[in-house]
Amino acid sequence: MPLRVAMQMDPLERINIAGDSTFAIMLKAQELGHTLYHYTPDALSWAEGRLWTMGYPTTVQRVAGDHYRFGEPQILDLGRDVDVVLMRQDPPFDLGYITATHLLERIQNETLVVNDPASVRNAPEKLWVLDFAEFMPPTAITRSLGLTRKFLAEHGEIVIKPLHGFAGGSVFRIGADGRNLASLMELFNKAYREPHVVQKFLPEIAAGDKRIVLIDGEVAGAINRVPGEGEIRSNLAVGGKAAKTELTAREEDICAALAPELRKRGLLFVGIDVIGGEWLTEINVTSPTGIVAIDALNGSDTPALIWAAIERRLESSTTA
Repeated sequence: MPLRVAMQMDPLERINIAGDSTFAIMLKAQELGHTLYHYTPDALSWAEGRLWTMGYPTTVQRVAGDHYRFGEPQILDLGRDVDVVLMRQDPPFDLGYITATHLLERIQNETLVVNDPASVRNAPEKLWVLDFAEFMPPTAITRSLGLTRKFLAEHGEIVIKPLHGFAGGSVFRIGADGRNLASLMELFNKAYREPHVVQKFLPEIAAGDKRIVLIDGEVAGAINRVPGEGEIRSNLAVGGKAAKTELTAREEDICAALAPELRKRGLLFVGIDVIGGEWLTEINVTSPTGIVAIDALNGSDTPALIWAAIERRLESSTTA
C-alpha cells in the first residue's frame, strides 16, 4: 500500500550514498510507490496541540552529486498528514535528539514512528545492553580513576570509550602497565559530564566485530567488520572492512534473547555488535547502519524487509 513517509534525518547533501542505510531505505520506499518528505529535527514545532514541520517532497536516485531533488516545501501535521515517521538522524544522542523523541511521542496514537521514540530515548546503546549482561564482556560504567585502576588490575588490558559515543570515535586501549590511564580519565572527565564505558579488551577484535541487523526481532543479516592495520576499531566509518559471515550458536542465542524485548518496545530496526562470536557490546537503536554492506555481500534486500515490517505494524494497528 502506498504510504506517506516523513524522513527525520540529517541534511541529504551530507550523506554518502554508496553506503548510507537511510538512503537505501528511501530508494526502496520510492520503488514501492511511497511518497517521501524530508525534514531535519530542528524543524519540529509543537503548536495548537499539534506537531508540525516544514517538509520537502523528496525524490532520490543513486547518482553521486545529484542524488536527491526537493519539491516545494509543505507544512506537515505529522499526526495527520503522514502515515510513518522514520527517525533516522545520526548521533550524537544529545538534548536535541531527546527533545525530538518527546515531541514525536505525542503523535504515536495517530502516526507510526520508527523506531518507537520513547524506546529510543530509554534504551541508550551502551546502557540498555546492561540488561543482557550475561552476554557482555566484563564492563564498568564510571568516572572513577580508582575503580578503573582496579578494573585494569583484574583484567590486564582494557578499552575506554564515551558512553554516548558513536561510529567508533574516541575508543582507547590501555595496556596492563596503565600508562596514560590517569591522563585519559582526566581528559574524559573534562570532556564528558556522564560516566564512561570501561571494558575488558578482547583480543578477538583483531578478527572482527560482527554487526547483526534485526528487523522486528528477526535476524535480517550480518557482516563482520574487520579493523584496519594498526586499529582496534572495526567501524566502517573509521576504515573497517566488511566481510561475509555466519552467526554462531551463541549469537543466535543472543538474538533470541533480544527479540521479545525489541518487539515489545517497538524497536523495529536494530543493529547489535558482537565480538568473537560471543560478546555483545552494543544494541544500536537510534540510527542503525550496515545494511548496504550486508545486502551487497549476501544478495539480500534489507530495506524491503524493513518496509514489509512497517506495513505489518500499520495493518495490525488498524485492525486492533
